[in-house]
Amino acid sequence: MLEGLINKCKQNDRNAQEQIYKLIAPKLCAVSSKYSRSYEEAQDNFQEGILLIFQKLNQFDNKGSFEGWAKRVVINYILMQYRTKTTMFEIINDKLPDEEVQDWDTDDLQIDELLKYIQELPDRYRLVFNLYVLDGYSHKEIAAMLDINEGTSKSNLSRAKLILQEKIQEKKISFKYR
Repeated sequence: MLEGLINKCKQNDRNAQEQIYKLIAPKLCAVSSKYSRSYEEAQDNFQEGILLIFQKLNQFDNKGSFEGWAKRVVINYILMQYRTKTTMFEIINDKLPDEEVQDWDTDDLQIDELLKYIQELPDRYRLVFNLYVLDGYSHKEIAAMLDINEGTSKSNLSRAKLILQEKIQEKKISFKYR
């Protein structure tokens, strides 16, 4: 069924495009939200990503997961936007504490609050955090995608975790004193 829809989309069939859109929109909207700074930016990235998927549909070979391919198209689009708009700061010989970030106690934290905290991270930290923690890319893959070195990827991930941990702690402290 999906393969047939994809083939019809390649022939610019509007009904098939609408059906594909309905199938992938919720997941791609979530991906856009993870990688964007705000709701408005996520909506822009989502819309541009969808358009790009339909433009590049002839590159999909029907062999792998369409959803995975579409997700990758959207992520790559968003990363390209950050590369062209900002500079990924290279951290050289920046020492971080040897201890790992403590386990997070997120019992009182809602998912939308955590997403808000992630969106508030500086671009370089948010992108590495999402790619590594939420999407399972290795530091080597992240370094290639963002044109940084592996050490910078590791450093940015560690800093992102520290910032998130501090925000969660602040939330817990303010929650206790209500």
